[in-house]
Amino acid sequence: MTQQDNDIDDFFSTARVSGREEAVELTADSYREHLIDLDDPLLANVRGMSYEEFTADRAQAEFLRELLEFWKGLYDEPFAGVTADGTVREGLYRLPAVAEPDPEPASAAERLLALLSPEERGRIGYPLDAPEWRGWSNPEFVFFRNGLRLEDQRDEVVRAILAVVEASLSPEGYARAREAMDLNGYLGELVDLPTIMNNRSYWFSLFGTPSATEPWGWQLFGHHLALNFVRVGGRDVIAPVFIGAEPALSDGERPPLFDARERIAIRLGESLAPAQRERAVVYRSVLDPAMPEGRLHPADERHVAGAFRDNRVVPVEGIPASELDPGQRALLREIAADFLLLLREDAREATLADYDAHLDETWFSWYGATDGSQPFYLRIQSPVLLAELDHHAGVWLNNRLPARFHVHTTLRMPNGGDYGKAHLAEWRARESGELS
Repeated sequence: MTQQDNDIDDFFSTARVSGREEAVELTADSYREHLIDLDDPLLANVRGMSYEEFTADRAQAEFLRELLEFWKGLYDEPFAGVTADGTVREGLYRLPAVAEPDPEPASAAERLLALLSPEERGRIGYPLDAPEWRGWSNPEFVFFRNGLRLEDQRDEVVRAILAVVEASLSPEGYARAREAMDLNGYLGELVDLPTIMNNRSYWFSLFGTPSATEPWGWQLFGHHLALNFVRVGGRDVIAPVFIGAEPALSDGERPPLFDARERIAIRLGESLAPAQRERAVVYRSVLDPAMPEGRLHPADERHVAGAFRDNRVVPVEGIPASELDPGQRALLREIAADFLLLLREDAREATLADYDAHLDETWFSWYGATDGSQPFYLRIQSPVLLAELDHHAGVWLNNRLPARFHVHTTLRMPNGGDYGKAHLAEWRARESGELS
């Protein structure tokens, strides 16, 4: 199958963002039905390129140049945090009164640093408040080059980097992150572009000095995966998070990445009574022409909390959790918990306690049919959590309309919680004696 002509650039068409009266129905086709012929110029013309050569080639596209210019403008803004109305709410994130030391992640980071040359340590490390936190992105082309690129490192260094990630996350969360990386490698195999997309197409940085007691963190980002981890005052923060995949499943060869989350979501969607569905389903399809101008973006499609959207104003929409019955609220919490799966169990429960405390300010929204017959978009939004899942059109597959085998998910902690900044502010106030 060849790549159809795209009218934005080689990778993006207006079809993915054009409103249409017809529903976007799912078919029984495997993603394999949408593989691009390996001799198609889209693939053949970049085959064998390094990630830097591919980035330079992509930068010839006007659409991409404009996107990167827009991203740079967002990056240069002072950090405030995602909000619902443009006003950052204070006092939402509190540290425990007593912080338990946590030596394992810091010990893993110290073992990594011991393997590096002085020049490599200089490249991998940043101050805790460095602006480079906000330089992550999720495409396969490179924008900011923060830290060390895994595919350029010795195997022992890669193993040590992954050991830091593993020590910081839950076992199941680490497995999900590694699966996203491996699916990127799988995509590289499908399109025969392993030098552009592989399971080491990621940048890793350390922020602050690794410590059992003092704040510090790390960042891992690349194609379809971006993780930001901070340990501060007895709390772990894992936000922003971006995890995606194209394809998100692989004919039984690899486990589907978001299947469990989608099944819970469809159970919740199908449980809605007619009056509830009227509130929760904001748009009847993911390409509903009723969407206002600007709601759809050729790269982001429907998701609102991706790369460089640290200060985005996202008004709540859909149905408040107060209008759901207890069983539905339990399903909503299961979905939220799955977004937080990367956190170790104690940290996850602490973050879910924050979610529970703001349940009366939590909203659930859905675009599309709720029965699994169509691609869909969902969002959970509260003062302390914004989580979304969106089905996308193809980039390296040639489905011009959204399909459930290309998935983007994001996780944010609104009102200054991203990158642990709200927790860091409280920790510093305590250390300075401003807070008892």
